[in-house]
Amino acid sequence: MTRGPIRLDVAVGYAVPRKGLPSAVSFRKWVAAALAGRIREADLAIRLVGTREGRALNRHYRGRDYATNVLSFPADLPEGLPPGIRMPLLGDLVLCAPVVLREAQEQGKPVADHFAHLTVHGVLHLLGWDHGNAVEAEAMEQLEREILAGLGIADPYTLPG
Repeated sequence: MTRGPIRLDVAVGYAVPRKGLPSAVSFRKWVAAALAGRIREADLAIRLVGTREGRALNRHYRGRDYATNVLSFPADLPEGLPPGIRMPLLGDLVLCAPVVLREAQEQGKPVADHFAHLTVHGVLHLLGWDHGNAVEAEAMEQLEREILAGLGIADPYTLPG
């Protein structure tokens, strides 16, 4: 049995220094786990940014003037593709490294585990999951727990201690 999609292309870009951040291999593993059993082919990009870029993106696309931990940008496939042409483009994730690092410290979580959680969370958004109400939030959080447990990562919604 395959642990993830049959074909997975994850481009990881670092717009901040890499020291203390997970490797591209780790991000690919987390994306594969989030997609396992859900999709057979996928292309997506992950960009790790600083606070200034994270804030600018959040302000521009969501109207919120602060840097947030993860932003998801689902792909818009071009109209008029000939029948049979498939594009496995999922979209882009932007992770604001300083925010994720700060949250991990404040919550007493391992940095890699928090990046894994937010990567899985962002990928689920790319697949159409949302948490706009309590029912959607519980369903999405439960799926996140299951995916992360498969990676050996504790429930991200239970604070250590």
